[in-house]
Amino acid sequence: MAVRIRGVRDEDLTSLLLIWRAAVEASHEFLTSEDIDWYEKLVAGYLPQMGDLRVAVDADDAPLGFIAQDAGEIHMLFVSPNAQGRGVGSALLEHVGQDQPALRLDVNEQNPAALAFYTAKGFTQVGRSELDGQGSPFPLLHLARDAS
Repeated sequence: MAVRIRGVRDEDLTSLLLIWRAAVEASHEFLTSEDIDWYEKLVAGYLPQMGDLRVAVDADDAPLGFIAQDAGEIHMLFVSPNAQGRGVGSALLEHVGQDQPALRLDVNEQNPAALAFYTAKGFTQVGRSELDGQGSPFPLLHLARDAS
């Protein structure tokens, strides 16, 4: 699959929120639909404020996934379930890695597929929190990948 990475445009935000929701529904079985609705409101507010938000698009410029980072701290990396397993997440991660060789991120402990993805990309666990960033009981694993 041909993937191009570009900066976000205002008109992308609705599509990115749909990608976020579909990806979360497909991978975060531990969340209820009410939980997802609540987090979706937070993400809808965060997305327009992200300083470095990059979008993976297909040949028709349709968004396939996105990554948000700040100084090597990855805040979000989500890929449409229809595009997963095709190198989109890897392309986004490596695109950011060109500018920020040392990367850090948190992943839900209850999301083994995401943990496997990041481990395969060279990330190691450097810590753990019992609560997520909003104080909810969804443990986070803190991961890091140093410059190679």
